[in-house]
Amino acid sequence: MKNGLMARRREDICVLRLRARKILAELKKLFPRTGITLRYENTWELLVAVILSAQCTDKMVNKVTEGLFKKYRTIDDYARAHPAEFEKNIYRTGLYRNKTKNIIAAAKKIRDEFGGSVPDTMRELISLPGVARKTANVVLGNAFGKIEGIAVDTHVKRFARKFRLSAHGDPKKIEKDLISLFPRKEWFLLTYRFIEYGRNVCPARRHDCASHPLTKIYPNAAKIWPSARG
Repeated sequence: MKNGLMARRREDICVLRLRARKILAELKKLFPRTGITLRYENTWELLVAVILSAQCTDKMVNKVTEGLFKKYRTIDDYARAHPAEFEKNIYRTGLYRNKTKNIIAAAKKIRDEFGGSVPDTMRELISLPGVARKTANVVLGNAFGKIEGIAVDTHVKRFARKFRLSAHGDPKKIEKDLISLFPRKEWFLLTYRFIEYGRNVCPARRHDCASHPLTKIYPNAAKIWPSARG
């Protein structure tokens, strides 16, 4: 019985890996060139933009940071920012109170503990207020060319569950599943390809997606509509 279960698990993993391989090949055809759409001029601005992007569109973040980055030019400017005023500056990104608290606290920590430079390791980045693995992966990949994992945002989370690449809801567990299915050299752009597919081909709202390119690879996806929260 135990050997039978182990054989079934191996079979399931093989099926998943085959599906992942086919999905990756199709995504690379659909989106041969992709990448981050947030606008920034330095690593600190990238970090701020990614923090602001939580539950907010990149388009809105870019509108907000256009003025924000002109008003606050150095990490010390952010560290000394008045919370109430800063909240007004980023209000349109949502969750503005928590984002204000985290950005100002992160600026102070980087100024006081990291010599004013955004750290370049996963361990140090996730020690900053408001920075989890998703944000750290984006910063490490785009600013330092370091690929430590796969950034799992709401788009990636929905994609992974819709195509049954993961059965989990926790971003850390989803990242672990995706890492086991895709080659390391693909991790960095994989996030953006998942996002592109969700934005341009198969949005979150319910619709008929039976004819979509990836649904043809995994037909059951046409019936799966994961919750952004679940």
